[in-house]
Amino acid sequence: MRRCLLDSSFVIDWVNEAAAKERGPAVRWFEKNRQCDLWVSPVTYAEVLEGATDADATRELLRAFRWQTIGRQHAERAALIQSRASNRMGENDADTIDAVIVGHDPKAFDRLGDRYDDYRSQ
Repeated sequence: MRRCLLDSSFVIDWVNEAAAKERGPAVRWFEKNRQCDLWVSPVTYAEVLEGATDADATRELLRAFRWQTIGRQHAERAALIQSRASNRMGENDADTIDAVIVGHDPKAFDRLGDRYDDYRSQ
């Protein structure tokens, strides 16, 4: 099963599309990838909730996803990966749970290659 870590760019679009009952790129991606193991990080959760007009409804929608914890194990794995890299990697969250990042931020994520799924480009 493919594991996907959902960036706030994806989740914000998905929440907005769901609220408007629109079948936009995030909803279409979600429909095509129901078999995936879908995760959100605490940072994504916070960014989505920060802009929510209805926090309770948004919390309810976010329950559809698994929660990526941030703990010592993740911090140590990220430190090990980063210490072996010649450049700053930036996005360590996906590496710690062996996931693909789903979002729309080519400038930040294109360097990940197959580990980045731009849901708007489908």
